[in-house]
Amino acid sequence: MNSIDYFKLQAKNLHKDFKTKTLPVDKAATAFLFEYFPRYFDIEMVISDFDIDEENFTLMNAQHIIAKIANFDKWASLLKAPEAELELAQLFYDHQNRIDLIGWQFYIADLQSMNEIELDAEIQVKIFKQMVIEEGIFDYQEIESYLLKHKEI
Repeated sequence: MNSIDYFKLQAKNLHKDFKTKTLPVDKAATAFLFEYFPRYFDIEMVISDFDIDEENFTLMNAQHIIAKIANFDKWASLLKAPEAELELAQLFYDHQNRIDLIGWQFYIADLQSMNEIELDAEIQVKIFKQMVIEEGIFDYQEIESYLLKHKEI
């Protein structure tokens, strides 16, 4: 599956999770308008962080949120991104519980400064795979994730 299709699937999954909404049995027990029974996303965290209108959430809204989580300003930017940037965005998305964007930017800036070179997205993909995934150099920190697969159940 290419990266665009992957992010389309994520938007559909987010939208599906919002469709699980039901009226809460105990309105005092939740700060949200509805209760959710999601399979993929921590819906309450998504609602809080992205100030979502719970009553009018569309697939287009889901696409925008997925683009934001993948570090793009909007869905159209994600669709127009070069393949290497999409691959890097997908790595960040899949490993959002291991490293945040700011930590990564500082790490890359240090590497660029020490080596006096510009690291393009293709090289950053290789570095990410080696240092974040294989060697786990950022595993000492705990990062909040929007994905339920990263939550302890």
